[in-house]
Amino acid sequence: MMNLLRGVMGAPSAGPQPSGAETIQKLCDRVASSTLLDDRRDAVRALKSLSKKYRLEVGSQAMDHLINVLQTDRSDSEIIGYALDTLYNVISNDMEEQEENTQVQGDELSSQFAEIFIKQQDNITLLLSLLEEFDFHVRWPGVKLLTSLLKQQGSPVQQIILVSPMGVSRLMDLLADSREVIRNDGLLLLQQLTRSNAAIQKIVAFENAFERLLDIVTDEGNSDGGIVVEDCLLLLLNLLKNNNSNQNFFKEGSYIQRMKPWFEVGDDNSGWSAQKVTNLHLMLQLVRVLVSPMNPPGATSTCQKSMFQCGLLQQLCTILMATGVPADILTETINTVSEVIRGCQINQDYFSSVNAPSNPPRPAIVVLLMSMVNERQPFVLRCAVLYCFQCFLYKNQKGQGEIVSTLLPSTIDANSVSAGQLLCGGLFSTDSLSNWCAAVALAHALQENSTQKEQLLRVQLATSIGNPPVSLLQQCTNILSQGSKVQTRVGLLMLLCTWLSNCPIAVAHFLHNPRNVPFLTGQISENLGEEEQLVQGLCALLLGISIYYNDNSLEDNTKEKLKQLIEKRIGKENFTEKLGFISKHELYSKAAQKPQPNFSSPDHMIFDHEFTKLVKELEAVIIKAIYKSSEEDKKEEEVKKTLEQHDNIMSHYKTVIREQDMQIEELKQEVASLKCQTEQFQTTVSQQLIQIQQHKDQYNVLKIQLGKDTQHHSSPSDSSQMNGFQSEELSRLREEIDDLKKQKEAFQGQLAEKDGLIESMKSAQLEVRNLKQSTEGSEAVGPGQPEELRREVETFRAQMQTQSMEINRLQTERQELLQKIETMTASSNSTPGEIDTAATARNAELETRLTAALQEIKVLKEEVQALSNEKISFKQQLDSSNSTVLILQNEKSKLEQEVVDSKKEQDDLLVLLADQDQKIYSLKSKLKELGEPVEDEDDLESGDQGDDDDDEDDNELGE
Repeated sequence: MMNLLRGVMGAPSAGPQPSGAETIQKLCDRVASSTLLDDRRDAVRALKSLSKKYRLEVGSQAMDHLINVLQTDRSDSEIIGYALDTLYNVISNDMEEQEENTQVQGDELSSQFAEIFIKQQDNITLLLSLLEEFDFHVRWPGVKLLTSLLKQQGSPVQQIILVSPMGVSRLMDLLADSREVIRNDGLLLLQQLTRSNAAIQKIVAFENAFERLLDIVTDEGNSDGGIVVEDCLLLLLNLLKNNNSNQNFFKEGSYIQRMKPWFEVGDDNSGWSAQKVTNLHLMLQLVRVLVSPMNPPGATSTCQKSMFQCGLLQQLCTILMATGVPADILTETINTVSEVIRGCQINQDYFSSVNAPSNPPRPAIVVLLMSMVNERQPFVLRCAVLYCFQCFLYKNQKGQGEIVSTLLPSTIDANSVSAGQLLCGGLFSTDSLSNWCAAVALAHALQENSTQKEQLLRVQLATSIGNPPVSLLQQCTNILSQGSKVQTRVGLLMLLCTWLSNCPIAVAHFLHNPRNVPFLTGQISENLGEEEQLVQGLCALLLGISIYYNDNSLEDNTKEKLKQLIEKRIGKENFTEKLGFISKHELYSKAAQKPQPNFSSPDHMIFDHEFTKLVKELEAVIIKAIYKSSEEDKKEEEVKKTLEQHDNIMSHYKTVIREQDMQIEELKQEVASLKCQTEQFQTTVSQQLIQIQQHKDQYNVLKIQLGKDTQHHSSPSDSSQMNGFQSEELSRLREEIDDLKKQKEAFQGQLAEKDGLIESMKSAQLEVRNLKQSTEGSEAVGPGQPEELRREVETFRAQMQTQSMEINRLQTERQELLQKIETMTASSNSTPGEIDTAATARNAELETRLTAALQEIKVLKEEVQALSNEKISFKQQLDSSNSTVLILQNEKSKLEQEVVDSKKEQDDLLVLLADQDQKIYSLKSKLKELGEPVEDEDDLESGDQGDDDDDEDDNELGE
């Protein structure tokens, strides 16, 4: 092994001293053969002292012995610490004691020793188990050794740790160590462990890494913290960058809110330390990782909304408008704000409302645009402002309208500088970089917005005093014809191509100027140098757009005449070749990769990301349009019209089907509502049955109590007390008898009232019988009647029978009361001589019975009223159910008729579709006969769409 490593290292100039090599050999023998732990410990300590100077010898001779020590002497932390330190010195490439010219050789030697160490996977497992020891002399060198192994052999060591049970969890425990040196080195270890390994990144994240790291950052002082904060941020970047799973976990864990304090900088921004600048750079990069345009759109949108809701965007805008912020931090903040608002309407609306703290206040957009068109500002800052403006307008038609409106005559304010005025100023300034940036920014205000393209045609510019104003479109072509710098012309051509694409009105305005087409054909037909080839390609693209989106409104510049002009002046092959110069340019592919303008120098600022999409979309269709003949164009127009008619027919039938679906859905909802009502009725009936049972129970209790009182008062009284009555007592008893007669008369009146109630109940019973007969008649409706209604009628019948029994029972009790009154009358006619102590008892009995009778009458009144209400309710329910049945039967008949009509319409539609397919097939056959290749993927977009719609509609009708 030693010879192999010597071959890798090469022969050293002086060579290792023989005495050193011999000493190492002896020490290795002592480690291997000594039985005393102290001797082995001393030998390992000596090897450690020689390991830096004699890395090759110690590593080649002692590595196996040191690993054996780690396995056998784990009980002694001191010898374990010496062994780990020795292995670290051998494997790591510490440059403090090395010459600079041996750096490469040292790296190769470290890699070789690391590879030898990890050949046995058990060595890594052994090292992981040693990290569980809390002893400082074991844990700290173990952390450093594993970190060095990851630096030298990252991927193999990651795989070993990944398959090791609880391997990652053991390393995560280092962050909880109370000793800062171990915690800090543990951060460095986890940085190496999580590098470029998504599986380990996920495990570390789910081991609560985000919570621990954010706590450390907070404890260390956020952006004002030291190198530990930087290490935490680097580890967070490893966990989140290009890892959608961890990003989602970070967002759902509400950790975005904890990032807000990072950007709370004070009013005094002077004296920023280098560490604070580094920390803020990393913090801004973390925000950008979460909202990167390369992330899935849904995840990015959610993070953007969270950043607005928690106030993080507002905090970033505060830094953006603050004074004294370092230039590199300001540039990175602008880029971060750009991606936080990109494509998010709520964030874009907020950004448009931000004002700079100036007097008077100016919108932040205006302040940034001032920097973009100012040639004295740093190049990277101007690129960042352009990116911010592009992100503000991305998928933001409201913002696009606001920018364009500042250029329109009716909205121009002479007392303030607007965004549109700054863009026009930059567009026509003498600085080519300002020209390019302003042209690209204005193109983004028109991106995928036909309304603003037409509005921008209204913009008029005053070029000089005494001359009439010139349109913005014409002024752009005038500057092109003056032969300015390549960068300026490229920017203007990109603006014009974006402006004219998919806007026939703008094409007509452009072709209306008789000098524009000759200028373009002259530029394309010339043979110029390589620098001008890109301009030629863009001129070809602009001319192709003028043909493809031409509505033939100008007789002198119709599609056919422009194609003839190309064939005569340029040649179709030459035109196609010049058009291909755009996509073949070396800077085209770089601009197509990312939305952010990322240029190494101003000279490389040529292409815009969104413009590369436009070129990719239009290049093929323009070439196809150039090679089409006039007859093919006419046939194509006819096919388009036919397909449009077909689409109209299909749209009509789609509308009819949708209406029918809506009607069916409404009927389904009505049926569901009726079912709910029926269930409610059933619930009401159940509740009423429970109440009736409660009333029965109460009445039975009262009846039992009344029977007990009767038995008590019917017992024989003691007549012996009669002898004790005095004459005054006899007169008092006569008065009481008179009172008792009056009470009897009152009671008879109440009894008469009760008789009236009973008669009303008999009438109610008669009505119930009539209702029963009508119910029996309604039952004959037949099997079409709902099953729920039949069950409800049966329940109602049972209730009516119960009420009849209740009325019979009340009549029986009435007879009993009459008998009791007769008894009372007989007792009241007795002579005074016959009155005894039973009179007093009978008086009390009568009062009790009268009270009970009054209470009973009250209960009976309530029951009669409840029964009357129930009868009315049941009658209404029955009438409603009968009407519902008739309505449902009518609806059913209507639906059956509509189904028959729909089938008939479907049959007619199928016939129309068959005729249509035959027409399309004949048209395709004619195209083939004329020599035009007809393929499915080369068909017109409208035709493809129409065919797809046909298939979808056929499927819907078939269903």
